[in-house]
Amino acid sequence: MERMKPNAWKGVVLSTAIVVSSLLPFTAHAAERESDTPVWTRQHASNFVLTEDNTAPEINDFEHVAPDYWIWDTWPLKDRDGKVATVNGYKVAFALTASKEYTWHGRHDVAEIRYFYSKNGKDWTMGDIAYDPDEAYGSRRWAGSAIIDENDRVHLFYTATGREGEEVPSVEQRLAKVTFDIEAKKGNKGVSLSNWGEHELLLEADGEYYETMDQATGDILYSFRDPEFFKDPKTGEEYLLFEGNTAGYEKVVEPHHIGDEEFRKNHEVPKGAEDFNGNIGIAKALDDDLSEFELQPPLLEAMGVNQQLERPHVLEKGGKYYLFTISHEFTFAPGLWGPDGLYGFVADSLHGDYKPLNENGLVVANPENNPFQAYSWYVMPNGTVLSFVNEFLDVNGDLQFGGSFAPTLKLSISNDTTKVTGELGEGQIIPSN
Repeated sequence: MERMKPNAWKGVVLSTAIVVSSLLPFTAHAAERESDTPVWTRQHASNFVLTEDNTAPEINDFEHVAPDYWIWDTWPLKDRDGKVATVNGYKVAFALTASKEYTWHGRHDVAEIRYFYSKNGKDWTMGDIAYDPDEAYGSRRWAGSAIIDENDRVHLFYTATGREGEEVPSVEQRLAKVTFDIEAKKGNKGVSLSNWGEHELLLEADGEYYETMDQATGDILYSFRDPEFFKDPKTGEEYLLFEGNTAGYEKVVEPHHIGDEEFRKNHEVPKGAEDFNGNIGIAKALDDDLSEFELQPPLLEAMGVNQQLERPHVLEKGGKYYLFTISHEFTFAPGLWGPDGLYGFVADSLHGDYKPLNENGLVVANPENNPFQAYSWYVMPNGTVLSFVNEFLDVNGDLQFGGSFAPTLKLSISNDTTKVTGELGEGQIIPSN
C-alpha cells in the first residue's frame, strides 16, 4: 500500500488490540520460531546510502496508459514455472485499478483488479475487471499474482480485503483465488476472459505464525496480503508467499533482532519499535489444483525494524534464491530510516538463511529529490523491474499524483549484490530468458 499513515481504518479493532495486548502473553510457539527465522536486523537497516547503483532515474512526466483510471500494483501473467507467459503472442498484465471518480487516497477502498494486454509488451490496452466483483471475496480486492497452467487456465490469486457487503470498509485481509479461461481474439482484436470458476478462500491469518487483526498494535496497517505464487525449481514444490506480521499479543524486540553484540552496546531501541513486526510468510500447496495450502513458518522477519514487507516475491538464479519485498519510509521502526524502495535478500534455498543483498537489503530507491515518485517494484525472472508512478514532483517542483505504469528498470543481480543498470519503456515487459 502507498503512503498510508495512521488512519481511522483500524478504529475499534486497534483500541481493543491495545487493551488485550496487556493481558495475554506471547505464545511459546512464536517464541521458539523467532530464533529459527532469518532476521532483517536493526543493524542491517542502519546504514542506507543512496548511490548510482541503487537509485532509479528521476521521473518528471509520463503517459497515462488509461487516463480515466488510477493504476498501481502491477504483475505479469506467468506460467507455472515462473516465466513470463504469452497468449497467442500477447503479453498480459494485471493491476490494481480504480476510477478517477474516486480520490487518489480513496482508491484503496474501491480497488479492483483489471487486466491489460500488449503485442509488443509496451503499448498496453486495458481490459475489464478480471472477475465479477459480486462473486469475489472481500469488499474490494488488493494485490496478488497470476499464472496460466498446463490446461491454459489462469489462476488469479488476490487479497480479499474487508468482508463482502460491509458498509464501512474494514481492513481484514484473507488470501483467495479465482480461475478462468483466457483467449486472444483473431485479427489482433485483443484478449478476453471467460468461463470463471467459483472464488476460493485459501488462507487466513492463524494467530500463531501470522498476526490476526485483533492482535495488531501500533498505528500502521497490519498485513496478511499479496499472495505470490512460486514453484521451487529444485524441488517442484509449489507455494504462496505473502506479506504478514509476526503473531502474538505481547511483542518484544529480542537481541537477535537488533544486531551483533558490538552493535547492541551502543544502540538503544526506542519505545514503540516492538509494534513494527513485519514478516514474509509462506504457505505450501497441498494439491495440484492450488486450492489447498498449509501455512509454514515465515521466511524472514523484521521485528523492531519494519511493519510492512509488501508484495514479497522470489526468483531462483544461479542456484541462489533472491527474495524481494517493497517498503515505505514511514513503515521503518522508530530510530531507523529507510527510503521508499525495493529490498532484497539471498539464500541457498527457498527456506534458507536469508542475508540482505548489498549488506543492508536496499536494491532500488527513489532519487533523493523525488523520494516518493514510484512504488511497488516487482522483479521479473530476467531482472527487469515493474513499478507504478506514485507521488512525484514535476519539472516545476509541484506534487502530482501518478497512477500509471512507471518506466521498467533494468537490474543486474550477481551473488549478493545488485545494480540498477538502466530503464525501458513505461510498463514494458520483455520475455523471460
